[in-house]
Amino acid sequence: MTRTIAISALMMVPFVASSQTPAGRDGASDRRVEEEVRQLSGGEVEALLASDTQTLRRTWSDDFVVTNPLNKFVTKEQVLGLLTSGFLAFKSYHRRIEYARVYGKTVVVAGSETVVWAGKMPMAGKSSALRFTAIWMKQGGRWQEVARHANIILEQ
Repeated sequence: MTRTIAISALMMVPFVASSQTPAGRDGASDRRVEEEVRQLSGGEVEALLASDTQTLRRTWSDDFVVTNPLNKFVTKEQVLGLLTSGFLAFKSYHRRIEYARVYGKTVVVAGSETVVWAGKMPMAGKSSALRFTAIWMKQGGRWQEVARHANIILEQ
């Protein structure tokens, strides 16, 4: 699993490097952008808890993709379908952003999450600790999440 994460991180380097913040960018502007994305991330958690697909439709880019904790690669429409069907649901969801970095029109966010699964998930009723990375981009004048990776932290 560590090798997969390392390979995924290396694959992201050209993407992130190509959108580096221009020299002389205003630090206050970056802090405002970071705060806006942090708020949107919090709204995403609230929407997931409520199975609020309308909010998630606005939050996620049309080309949003996820490598989820079930080790499946899914699209925006697939995730929305899982929520609508009741397969994907959460009893509780707590996200801690430990890293956020602005690269012009791209923001990388990473951290940890603790969830209690619900719905028809194989892990319904159980708690999981997760690590996640999310990529947000300014599209059509607003910030949207374009990609996410989350994996379950296995107990050692």
